[in-house]
Amino acid sequence: MMTDAMTSRLRPVVPGKATLVAVLDIGSTKICCVIARLVPRAEGRSLRGRSHQAEVIGFGYGPSSGVKSGVVTDIEKAEQAIRNVVGMAERAAGLTLESVLVNVTAGRLGSETFSAAVSLDGQEVEKTDIVRVLKAVNSRSVRPERSIVHALPIGYALDGQKGIRDPKGMVGEKLGVDVAVISAETLAMRNLELVLHRCHLQIEALVATPYASGLASLVDDEAQLGVACLDFGGATTTVSVFNDGHLVYADAIAIGGHHLTLDIARQLSVSVADAERLKTLYGSVLPGQADERDMIAIQPVGAALDEAPGQVARSVLTRIMRPRIEEILTAIRDRMQATGMMDICGRRFVLTGGGSELTGLPEVARRTLARNVRNGRPMGIAGLPEIAKSAAFSTVAGMLVYPQVCAQEYTEPRNSRRLTGTDGYIARVGNWLRHSF
Repeated sequence: MMTDAMTSRLRPVVPGKATLVAVLDIGSTKICCVIARLVPRAEGRSLRGRSHQAEVIGFGYGPSSGVKSGVVTDIEKAEQAIRNVVGMAERAAGLTLESVLVNVTAGRLGSETFSAAVSLDGQEVEKTDIVRVLKAVNSRSVRPERSIVHALPIGYALDGQKGIRDPKGMVGEKLGVDVAVISAETLAMRNLELVLHRCHLQIEALVATPYASGLASLVDDEAQLGVACLDFGGATTTVSVFNDGHLVYADAIAIGGHHLTLDIARQLSVSVADAERLKTLYGSVLPGQADERDMIAIQPVGAALDEAPGQVARSVLTRIMRPRIEEILTAIRDRMQATGMMDICGRRFVLTGGGSELTGLPEVARRTLARNVRNGRPMGIAGLPEIAKSAAFSTVAGMLVYPQVCAQEYTEPRNSRRLTGTDGYIARVGNWLRHSF
């Protein structure tokens, strides 16, 4: 039975004090665990509120198993894959993890904007008034089958005057707030929590994948003027829209880079492993002048070892891959147009995720979306291995930034519905930074 949603602020990262944080990125093609030390520094060059520099001290990376499109499909395989990766990071850092920040892609991520207002009776706005108005939003926005992942205030209003960033200390009759609520299906996240409990890990907080990707890849000016961040993952593609420095929209579709691999495997009759290699080494969605002459050797499924490999023109590979990319971009564009987000995001898209490194993708995206497009990479993370500096690791990099941004930018929701009969809430917020010095 659904009870009232509650709000609680994440414990902020203390300015001038170093802290440890552990994040876990559970994807459909890879799982990554990073343990980092947050060291005080001057203001960063990305989104505001980043008072610390993340220095990686433990890194674990491996193939995903038992997970499809962010949904747990085999709890035994998923548990083993997570244990392997977390163990690698723990050995490198020389410590044992009790809890982690985890990304959320499953559960049909979606976002809605809600408004609420409370009476002030001419009194000064206090912290309790802000908590009251946010609770009013949460009580309206939670549905029985879904749970809140984030509740992000995107603007306050005082007596009808909008555009107020921080109303505390101001005087008025009525305080209003517009909140972007990101939610997901509860059952999908419950299975994710069960897997982590089997690994003896608690969930400190859940971070929506599109939000984390945006935190890692965007800079201040983009987030202020309006921008959309497209994260091309293995089995999902997510989009987040930032405006006036706030996340205002998030969405996800269950199509990603692995679908390109499957298209190649089916149409060329090669193994999935060979199709992935062909996509990585020769794949492009933009035809070239020499593509008809460039021949690629392929080994059909079931061919004998001594059998001569076949050959296909590089243009054939392009003709297989481009329709799928156009399908993804068109689906994202149509969803954003239906919600009015194509106007909110301004004239700019940032591409990130492993699939964004596909040759020719920015050019095709410019034509399909009719916007300026650039490729994004993780920023401001020191000590990452060379393999983790690519766009494929934007989500895990964004989760390292999340504790600093969320503590200063918004109030985090905590759904009061129990997920299990043990000790876990859907978004655990208390005592989340256990290690400090």
